[in-house]
Amino acid sequence: MNLKNTKNFATNIRKNIIYTAYKAGSKSAHIGGALSIADIIAVLYSNIIKIKKTRTLDDKRDRFILSKGHACLALYSALVEKKIIKKKDLETFETDGSYLLGHPIINKLSGIEFSTGSLGMGLSLGIGVAIAAKKKNRSHKVFVLMGDGECNEGSVWEAIMCACHFKLDNMVIIVDKNNLQQTGRNSEIMDLKSLTNKFKSFGCHTIEIDGHDYKKLFNSITKKTLNRPKVIVAKTIKGKGIKLFENDNNWHHSIITKTIYKDILKKI
Repeated sequence: MNLKNTKNFATNIRKNIIYTAYKAGSKSAHIGGALSIADIIAVLYSNIIKIKKTRTLDDKRDRFILSKGHACLALYSALVEKKIIKKKDLETFETDGSYLLGHPIINKLSGIEFSTGSLGMGLSLGIGVAIAAKKKNRSHKVFVLMGDGECNEGSVWEAIMCACHFKLDNMVIIVDKNNLQQTGRNSEIMDLKSLTNKFKSFGCHTIEIDGHDYKKLFNSITKKTLNRPKVIVAKTIKGKGIKLFENDNNWHHSIITKTIYKDILKKI
């Protein structure tokens, strides 16, 4: 892993997120959850996921599924950095006729593998893709990025049982554990206690790490496992990288003014 390139990639993702949210204006955007996964997305797209503009339909490509679809600005921003979509297209976010909506809508030519955003569904999609790869003897990987609040959904645990049953060692599940969801703290809404222990109890190879540590993310994602899926519980900070937004759930979904935008650019 090239640490300098990864850091630059993450910084550019954050700049793109803020730029897009600012341009969206009153249409607004989910900012906090996009920023919390920026480092995870940077490690994946700058080092691990095999995808490029000329091969977005290649059957051998790795698959990435953003189950927490409301954090789509991080995905769109990474696709800009990979030159799969154009930066100017970010200005069309949430406008009529745009292919960049508030939740990802399938557009494989643009690097968007599935329509997501109905929480609890992305993992099941990933399992289907991973099973298909096994049946076809394909070597590509399947990466699913979920939110910790999303783990309130019972479908997540049904899917995990399935993933373990079919020994899907070709998939990596990453949980963005920022401890917040739309209406408050996870501990107050639905306290699942230790997510790490829960995933372990289902039979997953489970690792808990700092979700903003590039080296730990890279090593955890690329470490091989046999006969079972890998789950990385990534401890993150909602709004990470912008002090004004960090751990402030008001920025789960809000509007960036021109004054705020200019101030952020000076500090990012």
